[in-house]
Amino acid sequence: MDIILRKVRIKDGEGLKDVAIEKGKIVAIEADIQGTAEREINADGRVLIPGLIESHIHLDKALIADRLPNKSGTLWEAIEVTGKLKPTFTREDIEERARKTLMMLVKKGTTHIRTHSEFDPTQGFTGFETVMKLKNEFKHLIDIQVVAFPQEGIFKCPGTEEMMYQAMEMGADIVGGIPYNDMPAKDHIDLVFEIAKKYNRPIDFHQDFKDDADGITIEYVCEKTIKEGFEGKVSVGHLTSLGALPKERLQPIIELMSKAGVSVMSLPATDLHLGGRKDEYNVRRAVTPVRALRDGGVNMCLASNNIRNAFTPYGNGDLMQIAMLAIPVSHLGGADDLPTVLPMITSNPAKALGLKDYGLEVGKNADLVLLDTKAVSEAIIDIPDRLFVIKNGKIIVETEKNVKVNF
Repeated sequence: MDIILRKVRIKDGEGLKDVAIEKGKIVAIEADIQGTAEREINADGRVLIPGLIESHIHLDKALIADRLPNKSGTLWEAIEVTGKLKPTFTREDIEERARKTLMMLVKKGTTHIRTHSEFDPTQGFTGFETVMKLKNEFKHLIDIQVVAFPQEGIFKCPGTEEMMYQAMEMGADIVGGIPYNDMPAKDHIDLVFEIAKKYNRPIDFHQDFKDDADGITIEYVCEKTIKEGFEGKVSVGHLTSLGALPKERLQPIIELMSKAGVSVMSLPATDLHLGGRKDEYNVRRAVTPVRALRDGGVNMCLASNNIRNAFTPYGNGDLMQIAMLAIPVSHLGGADDLPTVLPMITSNPAKALGLKDYGLEVGKNADLVLLDTKAVSEAIIDIPDRLFVIKNGKIIVETEKNVKVNF
C-alpha cells in the first residue's frame, strides 16, 4: 500500500480507524489494518475528513483590492470598479493572481473548486483562457470546474451571447448566468437553459443578490429546472433576497427549490460585506436563510466567492474560516445545528458539483485532509491546522508544527 493513516477519528463516538490508500484510491478502512505502507502516519486520534470543496469562487479577479477600492462597500460599486479594472488585466497578471489563490486553497485543504470565469466583448477571453490553462496545469493538486460566466449580462452587453457558445466549445464545464444583472431576466434564464441543453452541461446562477425581494426570479428558475428535466443539475449563489421574505412567502419557495433539486451556495463573507448598506439601524445580515433552506430539504453549501477584491476585500482561501463565519451569522451553533456545518464544505458541495468518486469510503478517490483536532464536532470551531492534505493518493501538503509556550 502507498499510505496508511493510523488511528484516525472519522466519527465521534466510534473507535479509531486505520485508512489505507493505494493507487489513488481508499482501499481499506478498518480498526487495525495489517501490513505496511510506503508512508505510515500516526494520527493519534486526530480527525480525518474528505477534501474541502470550494463551490463558488472567482479566480480571475482575486487579489485586486488594492488597485481600485470599493469605497462605498456596495454591490453596484463593486461591479463598477471591477468593470473598470477588467480591461487592464493581462494574461500574465491573471495567471499570477490565480496561481497565488490556488495555492492558498490547496494549503488549506481544498481539493476541488468551481470557479466562475468571466468574459465579455471588452476583455475578450483573456481570463477564461488563462483559467482553462490552469485547470489542466493544477490537476494533480486540485480539481477545477470552470463556469462560463457573463458578469456584465448577456442581452445588455451585445456580443456576449455568441461568446457563451464559444466558451462552451472551448471546454467550459458549467453554464453560468446572472439574471439580476441583465434585462429581461427571464430571457436571460431561458438562454442559459438553452445553452445547457445544447451542450448537456449543469447550470450555476448568481441569483437574486439583493437586500429586498422585489423582482426575484428563483421561482422561475425552479419551474424551468423541472420543465427542462434539470433536477439536481442547477446551483445558485448568493440568493440573499430570500432573507427579506416572511415565512408564509418563503416556505412555498423552499418547497419548490427542494422539488427542483436546486443547490444553494451561501457566500457569507461577501454577502455580509456588501449587504444592508442602506440600513441605518437594525442592519440586516443580508445572507440567504441557511437554516430554513437546510430544514426544507435544500442542499446547502458554503463558499468564499471572492478573495481580496471589490466584492470581498479580505480572505485567505480557508473554507474553515468561511464556515466559522456562517455559524454565528446563520445561527448554526446549536447542538443540533453544528454537525450540519462541516457537510456544507464537504459532502453537500460534492453533491452540487456532481462528484461521483468523492468521500471517505472504500473505493472512493483518496482526497483527504487530516486535521489537528480530535473531535469531529470541533472540526470547524477549532479552525484546526491541516496537518496533511492528500490528493489522488499523494501527500501534497504536510504541516510541521513547533509551538513552545513558556510560563
